[in-house]
Amino acid sequence: MKLLRRRQFLHLAGGAAALPAMSRIAQAQTYPTRPVRIIVPFAPGGATDIIARLIGQRLSERLGQPFVIENRPGAGTNIATEAVVRATADGYTLLLVNTANAINATLYDKLNFNFHPRHRARRQHHAPALRHRDKSISSGQVGSRVHRPCQG
Repeated sequence: MKLLRRRQFLHLAGGAAALPAMSRIAQAQTYPTRPVRIIVPFAPGGATDIIARLIGQRLSERLGQPFVIENRPGAGTNIATEAVVRATADGYTLLLVNTANAINATLYDKLNFNFHPRHRARRQHHAPALRHRDKSISSGQVGSRVHRPCQG
């Protein structure tokens, strides 16, 4: 068994002493720390709106912050999608998507965003993503902290 030299021992001891202090500095901020907007691309009272309100209520109960449902109907979901693309990419503006968003990506040539699914179509869980020029907006992977409250 090889003994540690004094310098190696001091490096290890210094690193071990600094580790608890660094873990407090590097801790992630809890999400959410303020209200979250869920933008629904359809009029109030429809199936998509009801689903968004149920999801928002459940997330509010589980995460302790309000999830505000905002309806932005029109242009085949493009108005709401554009609003989310223009919002700050901080995770506090979410878009409830459905097949209309993917269909619009094939119908319209000049959209200010690229809509593409992050997973293969044969999987059950889809995590859509939007790309606007240089910034990318996407949902977390299935099983992440944001998805977990909805999975029962």
